[in-house]
Amino acid sequence: MQKRQLGKSGLEVSAIGLGCMGMTGVYGDMPDHGEMVGLIRKAVDLGVTMFDSAEAYGPWINEELLGEALAPVRDQVVIATKFGFDIDQDTGARRGGTNSRPDHVRTVADKALKRLGVDVIDLFYQHRVDPAVPIEETAGAIGDLIAAGKIRHWGLSEASADTVRRAHAVQPVAALQSEYSLWYRGPETEILPTLEELGIGFVPFSPLGAGFLTGKIDPSTTFPEGDFRNMVPRFQGEAIKANMALVALVRDVAERKGATPAQVALAWLLAQKPWIVPIPGTTKPGRLEENLGAAELTLDAGDLDRIAEASARLDLRGDRLPAAVLALTNG
Repeated sequence: MQKRQLGKSGLEVSAIGLGCMGMTGVYGDMPDHGEMVGLIRKAVDLGVTMFDSAEAYGPWINEELLGEALAPVRDQVVIATKFGFDIDQDTGARRGGTNSRPDHVRTVADKALKRLGVDVIDLFYQHRVDPAVPIEETAGAIGDLIAAGKIRHWGLSEASADTVRRAHAVQPVAALQSEYSLWYRGPETEILPTLEELGIGFVPFSPLGAGFLTGKIDPSTTFPEGDFRNMVPRFQGEAIKANMALVALVRDVAERKGATPAQVALAWLLAQKPWIVPIPGTTKPGRLEENLGAAELTLDAGDLDRIAEASARLDLRGDRLPAAVLALTNG
């Protein structure tokens, strides 16, 4: 597996990481715990060194899963987790909204260290910007945690370019994690130029559009009860019918390259900037191998030009998230 550096942070990771959110629900039924431990360890064997979790995934059970699976290879991997939602650290109760008060951030860090079973967290993201707490205060708390040796690097998620600048001025930011794919290209306007200027890495989540860009989803697809995609506008009705034009485009490129649609979608992201590290998630060993194969797929200038020209003509529809969730983004 090729390696990449997240901006100027010095943090080197595999070119493709593994998003672990779906391993503890979100897409319907809870996957088998033992199988997920095995999948994470298989990813390590295949060269993955960056693993992404969050206190909110569960809460807590995702971090515990990751800690258990990676314990034998702790010194070979980069573990990323997140703080920022208002979750009671004693009971796990979700109180709603965000919480990045310095005292809460410090408590979450201490609890996350125990859940992960590690001495230091490699990358600690603010999951969502807290409108009630100046980002400078949160950055200061992070600086204290770094000085104490509890975390090595920090990042933001779904933050605006202005917030990234303000945070970076207090405590250098290693990475921003936000949605980015051929299906959602919002970061191209302000985020990517800002990250390039400041030397900050970018970690796209949902790089396959929650599975849509694999070509395995169409308007007849029925998602299981509890699958969050049942609430996502771009997967509904006329929107998903219109969005199938993007799948057709990706599938056409894949056929010409002797690859799969998922590999083309991931290779396209890798081709945008050398400091971009996508984190596709999966619960299936075959999909894991397929996704990682994208690191070996090269899209040349002609391929990228054709994708750019064709995608510019598409009429993609539907918001990427439910309205209540979108309200927490781009803080």
